[in-house]
Amino acid sequence: MVANSSSSMHQSLCHASQSSTLLEFKQSFLIDEDASVDPSVYPKVAKWHAPRRSCLYGTINSSNSLLHFLKLAVLDLTLNPMLQLQKPGLRDLPQCDDNESSALLEFKQSFVIAQHASDDPFAYPKVATWKSEEGSDCCSWDGVECNKDTGHVIGLDLGSSCLYGSINSSSTLFLLVHLQSLDLSDNDFNYSNIPSGVDQLSSLRSLNLSSSRFSGQIPSEVLALSKLVFLDLSQNQLKLQKPDLRNLVQKLIHLKNLDLSQVNISSPVPDTLANYSSLSSLFLENCGLSGEFPRDILQLPSLQFLSVRNNPDLTGYLPEFQETSPLKLLTLAGTSFSGGLPASADNLDSLNELDISSCHFTGLVSSSIGQLSQLTHLDLSSNSFGGQIPSFWANLSQLTFLEVSSNNFSGEAMDWIGKLTKLTHLGLDSINLKGEIPPFLANLTQLDYLSLEFNQLTGKIPSWVMNLTRLTSLALGYNNLHGPIPSSIFELVNLEILYLRSNDLTGILELDMLLKLKKLTRLGLSDNKLLLRTDTSSNGTGPKFKVLGLASCNLGEFPHFLRNQDELELLKLSNNKIHGKIPKWIWNIGKETLSLMDLAHNFLTGFEQPMVVLPWVSLIYLELSSNMLQGSLPVPPSSISTYFVENNRFTGKIPPLLCNLSNNFHGAIPQAFEVGSKLKMIDLSQNLLEGPVPRSLTNCTVLESLNLGNNQISDTFPFWLGALPELQVLILRSNRFHGAIGKPRTNFEFPKLRIIDLSYNSFSGNLPSVYFLDWIAMKSIDADNFTYMQASSGFSTQTYKLYDNYTYSMTMTNKGMERVYEKIPGIFRAIDFSSNKFKGEIPTSIGTLKGLHLLNFSYNSLTGRIPTSLRNLTELEALDLSQNNLLGEIPQQLTEMTFLGFFNVSHNNLTGPIPQGKQFDTFQSDSYEGNPGLCGNPKQASPQPSTSEQGQDLEPASGFDRKVVLMGYGSGLVFGVIIGYIFTTRKLQVCEDFWKEATRREKLN
Repeated sequence: MVANSSSSMHQSLCHASQSSTLLEFKQSFLIDEDASVDPSVYPKVAKWHAPRRSCLYGTINSSNSLLHFLKLAVLDLTLNPMLQLQKPGLRDLPQCDDNESSALLEFKQSFVIAQHASDDPFAYPKVATWKSEEGSDCCSWDGVECNKDTGHVIGLDLGSSCLYGSINSSSTLFLLVHLQSLDLSDNDFNYSNIPSGVDQLSSLRSLNLSSSRFSGQIPSEVLALSKLVFLDLSQNQLKLQKPDLRNLVQKLIHLKNLDLSQVNISSPVPDTLANYSSLSSLFLENCGLSGEFPRDILQLPSLQFLSVRNNPDLTGYLPEFQETSPLKLLTLAGTSFSGGLPASADNLDSLNELDISSCHFTGLVSSSIGQLSQLTHLDLSSNSFGGQIPSFWANLSQLTFLEVSSNNFSGEAMDWIGKLTKLTHLGLDSINLKGEIPPFLANLTQLDYLSLEFNQLTGKIPSWVMNLTRLTSLALGYNNLHGPIPSSIFELVNLEILYLRSNDLTGILELDMLLKLKKLTRLGLSDNKLLLRTDTSSNGTGPKFKVLGLASCNLGEFPHFLRNQDELELLKLSNNKIHGKIPKWIWNIGKETLSLMDLAHNFLTGFEQPMVVLPWVSLIYLELSSNMLQGSLPVPPSSISTYFVENNRFTGKIPPLLCNLSNNFHGAIPQAFEVGSKLKMIDLSQNLLEGPVPRSLTNCTVLESLNLGNNQISDTFPFWLGALPELQVLILRSNRFHGAIGKPRTNFEFPKLRIIDLSYNSFSGNLPSVYFLDWIAMKSIDADNFTYMQASSGFSTQTYKLYDNYTYSMTMTNKGMERVYEKIPGIFRAIDFSSNKFKGEIPTSIGTLKGLHLLNFSYNSLTGRIPTSLRNLTELEALDLSQNNLLGEIPQQLTEMTFLGFFNVSHNNLTGPIPQGKQFDTFQSDSYEGNPGLCGNPKQASPQPSTSEQGQDLEPASGFDRKVVLMGYGSGLVFGVIIGYIFTTRKLQVCEDFWKEATRREKLN
């Protein structure tokens, strides 16, 4: 079974019996370099290039499959005269046309031969045999085929020929107007566009430009090649939009094999493709497809290979399959296909591979799958299948690959898997397995991959694991396994990946035992109860790690073997007892490769050799938080997206290159925000920052939250922040801002602002009445929004993924106390202009902000009457107008504010009766004190709670999560700028197991 899209299409053109015969012929020989005398010889049968000199050693007899193949070939030549392409020597043939020979030589000269231009390990420069010697016949050149009657070049196979250079329409290639087949795959054309001159090759039936670094729009001239039967433009940087896929399908009506994988199509799949009754293979992987996939395509009578994987916006359903379905490969992985598996799936009796992983399938899995006797590869992972997997699947005797991870299976009665003795890959993650590690696994001695992570397995790791001697990957993490790691694990000498993380494993583990596994590249022991003992005197050469997770392993020092780890991509040593200074040799580990390092929650005090800029050129994530690090903060490389250093003892000024810090730094905010910044949240609160707000913040066009509170910033109101289209939260409290806010300027209206805190500054002038009219996000009542403001980010390497989720937080004054909102609800809207120098009347326009939950104008110099328009703020829960010069009566209409839980108008010049009824019957007398002209009988104030009780006040307000601290209490936290969607207070999930998907791809290829 061939899963690679390009090779699948090639195979689909080859008669199945011929393919089998060739394979049998190959197997009847040994590969022996002594079998050929040519010093440049190599085993061409490894790729099945037409061999001229190959290292074959053996005997041909009458039963040899080659004879059967030759009979089939003669039959094909008889039935298909057009394909009778013969080399000289079989009979006299006309020589190559001189003009075409010259064109080929000139084409050769336009490129450089470079081994790196081809990825195939068996690639070689076919054009090396092309020479302009007298009497040289181009029909005998490697990769060239000629018509037996005319001598014209009709076939050119330069796939994997190490060609490097650009190509355009003036290339002499397009003088070969009789070409019927052209293969330029697996070369490097330096991101050239596909030349429009390709339309001169109007006789082309087969065109393969895959994996050759072409770029740009596929030209309309390709659609003029109306005779095409085979078209492969996959694995380039092409797009198909004008013309689009529908245009291509309408023009190239003879196609039998089509591969546009990784071409940016960004459109639905045209239903006219279902009319291609001769279509044999269709590969549209990672094309940005959308809409519903035409179900009839899956029922085409000739379709053998179909893959639309990695198109997340593509929806669809599986049809009822016909009894004669010829499908051999069906891959829908990474799409939004949904529904269930039809019972008619048992009609896919030719199916070798079924991959519907990472879709939205639901329901029970059918026992009919067990009738697919040819199935070798089955992947149902990451769906929502439920119930029990039928034991009838034990009939899948040819199965080598089985993935059912991340579903809602019951995890019961799985013993039947023990009968699938050909399995090499078994993934049973997250399927509710309980009890001890299933003993039936001991029967699967061919396994090289076994993963049982994220289950509820208990007990010890069994000693029979040592019988699985072929294992290269073993993952038992995220279970409840206990006891010591058995010594039998160290007998698995082929192990490359070992993940035992997040269990209850105990005991002393000698690191030298692990280092005996010489092939080990990824090791995860984090979050157990192990005592990892290292021998500091050991100088032995252990394995070269790519991923190393030793968090929470009771380490007291940096393991000595790390000195030699120059290929590390991920290193986790957090939550240990490592003390002292970070050694200077650490700068040399993984200099070119390290992308994640986590040293948080240790007892590190500094750097043995301080670095101004960290040396890891690929570093994306660095965490040094919760140590005792002192001195100047090192600057991470430009590749960094996440940098956490909170809870340390760094001092000094902020380096201009930094945008993510959390310590006691002082000085101005650097102008370090670049155009196109992807910052979503910036929190620089609780520091000693000074100077103005940097104008470079306007480059942060996706910024949602900006917190500059509790600093010493001196500036006027930064009206230009109103141009940020996504800004929702603006916290400028407790600084030295001054001057009038004024009127909004064109294009600076803060279109999404819903929380603004300007308290404890020196703003003056009138309240910004026009802004109140423009802040449209505060006018909406989003009662059904139960989400919290958060962002997530992730990055991946070839071996792991990292997910980082952050929930935004803030501090605001509410009910006269500072409240720490650990989550900011999406429904919440608030204005706090307290403790400034505002004067004049409260504008009636405030009544337009109907979505407000909190409004605080206290401690200003406001005059005039309380506007009756406040009655419109029906969602308001807290209103504080205290410590102003307001006069007149409290409007009786305010009793209509039925959600009002806090009301304070103390210390004004109000007169008249206190409103009665509804919420106003609950407000205490201290809400009105300092207004001698008021009359009525407010509720008497209750005794003040103790400090500890105030600190525990968690009275709910619309279910908002918050902590309450006394006014003026500083949390002691310092500032952090959040880079690449990742933040200072967050939930971090590092998935080193991206290797599972990588392993899966390796199996497919």
